[in-house]
Amino acid sequence: MRVAVISESFLPTVSGVTTSVCKVLDYLARAGHDAMVIAPAGAPSSYAGFAVHTVPAIAYRQFPVGLPSLAVQRLLSDFRPDVLHAASPFLLGAQGIAAANRLDVPSVAIFQTDVAGYASRNHLGQATAWAWRYVKWVHDGADLNLVPSSASMTDLQRVGVRRLARWTRGVDLVGYHPNRKSDAAVAALRARVTHGADDPSAEVIVGYVGRIAPEKQVERFRALRGVPGIRLVIVGEGPSEPLVRAALEGLPVTWLGRLSGAELATAYASFDIFLHAGTEETFGQTIQEAHAAGLPVVAPASGGPIDLVQHGENGYLFTPDDDRDLRRCVLRLVEDPALRRRMGEAGRRGVLGRSWETVCGTLVDYYEQVIDARAAVRMMTAIPLSLQR
Repeated sequence: MRVAVISESFLPTVSGVTTSVCKVLDYLARAGHDAMVIAPAGAPSSYAGFAVHTVPAIAYRQFPVGLPSLAVQRLLSDFRPDVLHAASPFLLGAQGIAAANRLDVPSVAIFQTDVAGYASRNHLGQATAWAWRYVKWVHDGADLNLVPSSASMTDLQRVGVRRLARWTRGVDLVGYHPNRKSDAAVAALRARVTHGADDPSAEVIVGYVGRIAPEKQVERFRALRGVPGIRLVIVGEGPSEPLVRAALEGLPVTWLGRLSGAELATAYASFDIFLHAGTEETFGQTIQEAHAAGLPVVAPASGGPIDLVQHGENGYLFTPDDDRDLRRCVLRLVEDPALRRRMGEAGRRGVLGRSWETVCGTLVDYYEQVIDARAAVRMMTAIPLSLQR
C-alpha cells in the first residue's frame, strides 16, 4: 500500500499530532508499506526511510503552520498514493484533501486539534461559529473522519460532519511500565525532587507531562497550594511557562523541561499521581502513558479524559471549572497510598490492549475500507446507466 501523509505538525516540533504520525510511519515501515510525508518547513528530509517534503510555513505560538502550496498536488500526483492520511487537517491538510479528491485518491482525516475550542476559550465570538463551519468543510471533503474520543464524536456530529468512526491512540506498554519504579534513575530523580529528604518515598509527587500552553491550564495547579506532603513535577515547555511559574510561585515545584525516551519514562515512574487540568483535550495521550506507567490520574470530566478515566476506578474526574474539586480529588489520593496503588493497577490493565501495533493495524484496516469504497464507486460510474437498472 502507498500512503501519503500530510501533517500540520511534524518533527522537530513535539506534539500529540507529531507523535501519532511518527508511530504510524514506524508501523508502515515495519509492515512493508510505502509512504511519503508533506509537512511544514523545518522538518527533516526523511523519517523511517520515507521521504519528507516540506512547504513554506509561518510561526504561530512556537509552532510552524504550513501554508497552502502548489507543490502539494504535484507531490501527490508524482507519488500516486492509494490513500491520503491527513493528520489534524487545517490549512495544509485541507489543501491535501482537496488535491486528493481531484486526483481521485481516497482520504482519511484524523481529527486531533480542537480549533473551535481554542476560539471559544479565547472569547472570539463569531470566530467560534466560523471555526466549526471551517472544521466541517475540511472534514466533509474526506472519505472517512477518525475521531479519538466520544466527546469529539459528539462535537463533530453536532455540527453535521459525516462519515465518522472512532480511532484511539496507542501507547508504549514497554517503555512506560510500573516496574520502572525500582530503577536507580527513578530513585535519583525522587531524591532530587524531594531535595534529599531522609525518606523520599514519604513525599507524594504529583506530576504533569505536556506542553505549557494556554489550553493545558497548568496554572490551575495552584489549587494545590497548602496541601501537605506533596511535590509538584512539571515536564514540558511552552509559551505559557512564565505565566505558570508566576502562578505556582511558592509551591514546591521542580521543572524538568521537555523530556523524551528513557528520561520521560523515568519521570513518569517517579510520579505517584498524574494530574491534567486542561479541559479541551480531544484525547489525552499523556493520560494513557500515565496509566501504562501504573499511575492514578486526576483529570477534568471534559473531552477525551472522559473515555480514559473511570471515576473512582483508575483515577478521578473533577468538575471541569471547579478548582476546589480538583484539589479534593488530588487530596484523596495523597492521603491514601493503598488507593493510589489500586487505581494505578487498574489504569495499567485498562491500556494493555492499546499497543501502537494494534492501533496502527486498525488504522490500516480503515485505509483499506476507503480504498475499496472508492474503487466500488469507480466501478459503478464505469457501468452504463442502462446496465445499472
